[in-house]
Amino acid sequence: MKRFSLILGIMPRNFRASAASLLGVAAGMITCLGTGTAMAQDAVWPQRAVKIVVPYAAGGSSDTLGRLISVGLTESLKQPFVIENKGGAGGMIGSQQVSKSAPDGYNLVISGVASHVIGPSENPKVYDPLKDFTHIAMLGGPPIVLAVNAQLPITDLKSFIAYAKANPVSWGSPGKGTHGYLIGEAFEVMSQTPMQHVAYKGGSPAVADTIAGHIPALFTTLSTASAQIQGGKLRALAITSSKRLPEFPNVPTFAEQGYPKLIALTWFSLSGPPGMSPAVVEKLNKETRKIMQSQVAKDTLAKQSMETFDWDSARFTQYVGEELKQWAPMIKTVKSDN
Repeated sequence: MKRFSLILGIMPRNFRASAASLLGVAAGMITCLGTGTAMAQDAVWPQRAVKIVVPYAAGGSSDTLGRLISVGLTESLKQPFVIENKGGAGGMIGSQQVSKSAPDGYNLVISGVASHVIGPSENPKVYDPLKDFTHIAMLGGPPIVLAVNAQLPITDLKSFIAYAKANPVSWGSPGKGTHGYLIGEAFEVMSQTPMQHVAYKGGSPAVADTIAGHIPALFTTLSTASAQIQGGKLRALAITSSKRLPEFPNVPTFAEQGYPKLIALTWFSLSGPPGMSPAVVEKLNKETRKIMQSQVAKDTLAKQSMETFDWDSARFTQYVGEELKQWAPMIKTVKSDN
């Protein structure tokens, strides 16, 4: 370009305008070619395997949803969508890994309220949950349940509080920064019941330790503990849904037992790094919504008390912002009391 400018300088004046015009046309053609190539690549995406990071241990709600959509996307888009479990820090380790990857659509993450609302509110220096991600599709999720070892002499929330005040009680969660952790900490504050939190790398290990008697209680997603509740190894004392669930009609809500602020859904979603192509985002959103609204998915998720959502990416991104505003005050309260 510099050399061309020097040539223009020694040309007769009447030729300079034409030459400069040709240079502009050439530059425009190069830009169009680049844009055209990118659009063509977006149109045929994906052309190879896509990795979906589940930032928690296998077996939990995020893993269930991740594997559900990975199977569906593999079938509909004719390329492998491969799950990689990378737990730790309430989902923030795996999420941060994806946030720093190339925005080409080949690295995605199962995001959610823990990794994109609770964690960033507690540790804002790790990443910005809105600016550092492209939010693609809302999947859905279950409420949180407080469950205890069925062998304990605890039958309801009132007797649990009495037991915890009379005995040293520890409770497990899927990890510090998860929704189960937040609800457990909030319950401690609201009920004025001092207990010891034990962080696990996922809900399934916490369930196993509660059944084994290593800890007496846990706060985790209902879907993670539902089989053990139905099997009689765990006793559910309260759930964070707004009303009782058809699958568990005998399990009362926190709200009806005097804790109206403990109404929450542990939602999970599909996100990617910032700057993803709108065409790829739209394709992923469309296909994911088809999967989540299919009868097979609805039947599967109903058994785990999961609610689904049929939102475009813009509505989902707006929801993430709404959740940040709603939960930030409670997160600050929990932190100040720890």
